Parts: sequence; C-alpha cells; structure tokens
Amino acid sequence: MAKDKLPKYHLVEKDRKWRLEPEGGGRAKKVFDKKGDATAGGALKDALGKAGGSVRIHKQDGEIQEERTYPRSKDPKGSPG
Repeated sequence: MAKDKLPKYHLVEKDRKWRLEPEGGGRAKKVFDKKGDATAGGALKDALGKAGGSVRIHKQDGEIQEERTYPRSKDPKGSPG
C-alpha cells in the first residue's frame, strides 16, 4: 500500500448488524448493533485507530449514503488540485 493511501472500508448492514468491512472483502473490523452506534460519538474513528481510513457508509438497501475520512486532515477532497 502506498504511503499516502488510506485503507478503505464499508459500513454495511448484514444479518441485522452493521459491519465495518475492508474494501474487497474480509473479516469485519468491528460490528455494531445499530447504524447510529457506528456513526455517532467517534465510534468509526476509534474502530479505525491511528492508521485511519476512508469509510463509505451504506443505507440498508446497499446504496452509498456518505463517505467519511479519518483523520479529516488526510481527506483528499480537502487538498488543493
């Protein structure tokens, strides 16, 4: 992985739980009972740890609702160009 490439994750609903899964598949990094538990109070940031990452948050139907980057200072949308 390139030095400035952030790991990518997806927050998806499966079997009535919300799972923070790495892009491309693999074991969930963290499982939440409710979507709100994952998206509130810094829970995603805590789950990603110091390495941070980009998280695509999905709706129950699978459509992407929003994308968040942790830490925010590494968000490429905030950089010039």
